[in-house]
Amino acid sequence: MPAQKKEKFVYWFKEIDKKDGDIVGGKGANLGEMYNLGIPVPPGFIITSGAYFHFIEKNSLLPKIKELLSDTNKDRPETYTAASGKIKKLINDAPIPKEISLEVIKAYIKLGGVFKNPLVAVRSSATAEDLPDASFAGQQRTFLNIKGESELVECVRECWASLFEPRAIFYREEKGFDHFKVGLAIPVQEMVQSVASGVMFTCDPVTGEKNRIIVDAIYGLGELIVQGEVTPDHFVIDKKDFKITQKIISNQKVQLIKKNGVTKKFTVPASKQEKQKISDKEAVKIAKLGAKLHEHYYFPQDCEFAVDRKRKIFIVQTRPVTTLEKAEDKKELKEEKKEIKEAISEIKEKKEILKGSPASPGIGWGSVVKVKSKSEIGKVKQGNVLVTSMTTPDFVPAMKKVSAIVTDKGGLTSHAAIVSRELGVPCVVGTENATQVLKDKEVITVDGTKGAIYKGGLDIKSKIIEPHLVHHSDEESRLLQTATKLYVNLADYSLAKEVGEKNVDGVGLLRAEFMMAEIGEHPKKMIKEKREKEFIEKLSERMAAFCQAFNPRPVIYRATDFKTNEYRSLKGGDLYEPKESNPMLGYRGAYRYIVDEKVFAMELSAIKRVRNKLGLKNLWLMIPFVRTPEELLEVKKIITSNKLFRSSSFKLLMMVEIPSNVILLEEFLKVGIDGVSIGSNDLTMLIMGTDRDNSEVATVFDERNPAVLWALEKTVKTCKKEGVTCSICGQGPSQYPDLVEKLVEYGITSISVNPDAIERTRELIYRAESKRVTGKD
Repeated sequence: MPAQKKEKFVYWFKEIDKKDGDIVGGKGANLGEMYNLGIPVPPGFIITSGAYFHFIEKNSLLPKIKELLSDTNKDRPETYTAASGKIKKLINDAPIPKEISLEVIKAYIKLGGVFKNPLVAVRSSATAEDLPDASFAGQQRTFLNIKGESELVECVRECWASLFEPRAIFYREEKGFDHFKVGLAIPVQEMVQSVASGVMFTCDPVTGEKNRIIVDAIYGLGELIVQGEVTPDHFVIDKKDFKITQKIISNQKVQLIKKNGVTKKFTVPASKQEKQKISDKEAVKIAKLGAKLHEHYYFPQDCEFAVDRKRKIFIVQTRPVTTLEKAEDKKELKEEKKEIKEAISEIKEKKEILKGSPASPGIGWGSVVKVKSKSEIGKVKQGNVLVTSMTTPDFVPAMKKVSAIVTDKGGLTSHAAIVSRELGVPCVVGTENATQVLKDKEVITVDGTKGAIYKGGLDIKSKIIEPHLVHHSDEESRLLQTATKLYVNLADYSLAKEVGEKNVDGVGLLRAEFMMAEIGEHPKKMIKEKREKEFIEKLSERMAAFCQAFNPRPVIYRATDFKTNEYRSLKGGDLYEPKESNPMLGYRGAYRYIVDEKVFAMELSAIKRVRNKLGLKNLWLMIPFVRTPEELLEVKKIITSNKLFRSSSFKLLMMVEIPSNVILLEEFLKVGIDGVSIGSNDLTMLIMGTDRDNSEVATVFDERNPAVLWALEKTVKTCKKEGVTCSICGQGPSQYPDLVEKLVEYGITSISVNPDAIERTRELIYRAESKRVTGKD
């Protein structure tokens, strides 16, 4: 472990400046620098990283932590959760040496002055000696409104333990950082009882434009804006004359405040929800403080601010904006786009040999490998083009390897289409005869944007050209804030971390079926063999990967909705599943849970394990295919009997995907749920009487049909009237811009789309909301 420059365990802000990052971390060093610059900073002190290293050494924890970290495996996210839990327990069980605790308590008493036991904020400030490019933002714990010596000391230990959160361990390993060169300092500040708070950027963090300052503000403490749980008011301020050039006021329904001795979320009074959170004058004053910091640091700053009850403004944190694109990156991107542009021009000269429905955008090329069934997926190699009649969940491991996918059957919402969009793999479906026309090892190019297949490959290194480059647009995707939340539909946990870094508000649809298919065995077979614990652990590990990647944003797990023919494909499935002539309308969804609740009970146990044992409280539950209000009531009884209760951190939702759900929606809501999500795929099929996976009639499937739009409007407006949330997780919003505008107009709470549609859907929502506010296109 690195030696410390100084011997003290505690420093006051006035003793610290920006050069002391090695002992107090970047956050701590900047607090000292701002304090000495005369910026209004809540007073406080910093517990150095030397205290952390001393604590580890005194308790001989280093060899134990090393041993536990040796078990992590990047291909198995659950190993990070397991190692993290054990390491945090080691740290939380170890005593803090008196030489540290006494110095901390002494500083706390001095900070309080005549006021005994002042309320303080306890934050984490990671240090990384010899690692200048390390960025540990958001990986460690923060504690607000802490009161008393013992509570403070306990929070210090919790902060140290948070250095070994699963995502923090993974981040260091991904970056090749030595776990034991990274320490943790802890700033302790007087708590500002914020009536408003927010973030400020002294340049546009996306476009990099330095002539403007961005100020985002909310009611209450700032944690909700950092977590993305609340949409802030948005101010754009000209840096030259400090005039506000743009202002968007959001509707804020909840705020995080301290009330009656408890810090938690409270409802914002209805009369204040749509009002401006800070005045124009305050926004400009905050911007001027930002400009001063920018000038001092010679670099754009990302700041957090708080406004107290007396409307006094404090800057509680500043750090450099890290998202600005480097000049060399721009040059590299320009060269890449030039190469791609030439390759796209090359396609125009190629012979089109097949046509189908465009299912996943982008262009991919490679040699054909034809797969007739799941038993042949071992033939698929990295960079192949997968050609098959139709994919099933068993094909997913192979689909991850390929450069493109082509199928005979299926429509835009078939398994192949949905999964390929999630994986970012170009795909063309419904060609009718690709498996007959194409030959194994033949080299082809697949344009998933146009639905065309061409003879021959491309003269380019990359096997996949991403959609935004296919359109060769130079416009950068903007990080927009919208009142309508944008969620993502996911199934593959190996994509969770990557997608979790995108501008999304959570997972609106976590499909159980893909995780179960990966487990591979029929749940009833595992129950018969008394392997329930194994099933629960495997399912919960996969759930946890999503929850970690998105925490604290919600992850809405849709309980199993396998149809009998899909369940039969699992190992042992033929022993437990009936053969049905029409599985779509058969033994599935809520009815299955009621008739035989054992499998559903294991899912509930997995949810409890993630929430209670692994401490990931952002996992919610959604019930699919509920035919009647009575079914919903019976399912609720099962959930309650398994000791899962609705609360502010555990929401229960229902899919609206059957016409009866729309017609009797008021009756379903009376049973008691927190919201609904419209499964527009099944709902459209059942309203239109068509099969989206049957290429003979798939063209009839259209979520913009007047009958379907009537159902969508009735559902959204009924939910709004009854005060529950309403989302949509079908394919339509990912495909049709005009449908997004209609949903926003109806007043939908959130829209959940496939990963490939995140950026364009956020832009569509932003435009639709702006149109509603201004009345202009």
